[in-house]
Amino acid sequence: MKILFKLILILVVLGAIGLAGYAYLGDMSPTQEDISQPVILDGA
Repeated sequence: MKILFKLILILVVLGAIGLAGYAYLGDMSPTQEDISQPVILDGA
């Protein structure tokens, strides 16, 4: 039973480290660029 608790504790610690690393290093911001298109209006 002690081995099971140790395994769960190790998995929780590794998960927390992985989550912290992803939050610190994972850059999910989109790249921004200007897009312009000409618009043809029907001048009736």
